[in-house]
Amino acid sequence: MSRKPLIWMLTPLVVVPLFGCPKKPPRTAEPPVSTQTEPASSPPTTEVAPGPIAPTNDQVEDPLLSPDLQVVNDELRRRGFSADVYFEYDESTLTDETRERLARNADLLRGAPQLNLVIEGHADERGTNEYNLALGERRANAARSYLASLGVADGRLRTISYGEERPVCTESEESCWSQNRRAHMVVTGRSG
Repeated sequence: MSRKPLIWMLTPLVVVPLFGCPKKPPRTAEPPVSTQTEPASSPPTTEVAPGPIAPTNDQVEDPLLSPDLQVVNDELRRRGFSADVYFEYDESTLTDETRERLARNADLLRGAPQLNLVIEGHADERGTNEYNLALGERRANAARSYLASLGVADGRLRTISYGEERPVCTESEESCWSQNRRAHMVVTGRSG
């Protein structure tokens, strides 16, 4: 018998005990019903490797996070971490207030070097889908660049753009649009 077919037959017997089957993520409780309507979660449309400030609702649970990561995010917010920074209409430049919020975030992240962060870029509903995805990408990258310039290791930061696909407010008026023009930051994991 040739050695090649034998190797292919024995490979699963070695790989499965070493790595096992992937585990299912733990189930989390359904988030509480809020008065704001949110669309059903949709998969990310694009991922990127490398204004007045609106009020923030930092205590919203993310059903995609494990309970322990939800606790980490809640504790960071309790210590002054801003989950959202906001942008002016059709802008991706950081305001002074946005820089202050990101500086506080950078201080907290430098104190917890094991935490990895995803920065989501969002836009309001005005403009085409393609334009809003690109604008969300620029906003996420602006926040990422500033955090990195303040000493947060770039390898801990990942960006993704949702454009207009995940609004926190769905009314077609400026007070609502200003809440959707944001970069949203969430701790999504721990490094080794």
